[in-house]
Amino acid sequence: MDDSVSSGETQLILLTLDKEEFACNIKVVREVLKMVKVTPLPRLPDFVEGVINLRGEVIPVIDLRSRFGLQEVERTADRRIINFEVDGRMVGLTVDSVSKVIRLPDKNIQDSPEKMAGAHTDLISGVGKVNGRLLIILDLKRILSAEEQAAFDCAAKTVRQDVQNAEN
Repeated sequence: MDDSVSSGETQLILLTLDKEEFACNIKVVREVLKMVKVTPLPRLPDFVEGVINLRGEVIPVIDLRSRFGLQEVERTADRRIINFEVDGRMVGLTVDSVSKVIRLPDKNIQDSPEKMAGAHTDLISGVGKVNGRLLIILDLKRILSAEEQAAFDCAAKTVRQDVQNAEN
């Protein structure tokens, strides 16, 4: 049995970004890490912070603040990297904080409205109703476009080769 979803409910991780609370489905999340040093890479979109080496795997790290066009703020000890899997590969996503995991009845989740204000509605999978307020549910699988994934793959391949050469 899938422990992230049980009869008519969805488990969500709550995260904050610019003092706003968002959520993502726990099914795609592999782990949440305290912030670690991110190695920048050249020729990538501004919202890609760089890469981390996690247990020998090179993982791209995307700054969700930058992806949403938000101003950079002082980084605090609450900052986290959410590692998730997209098309068989790991991706990290930096957020201001991660607060908790909740279970939300599916009847309280609606599909993303077609004409929602904002430039990144393609990143929203739905809207949840929690205690009389609305919670934007992000679709992590859409964080990188196909072109962005291809550009990152090329840069990451170079980094992996550099790491392997340094180890030899």
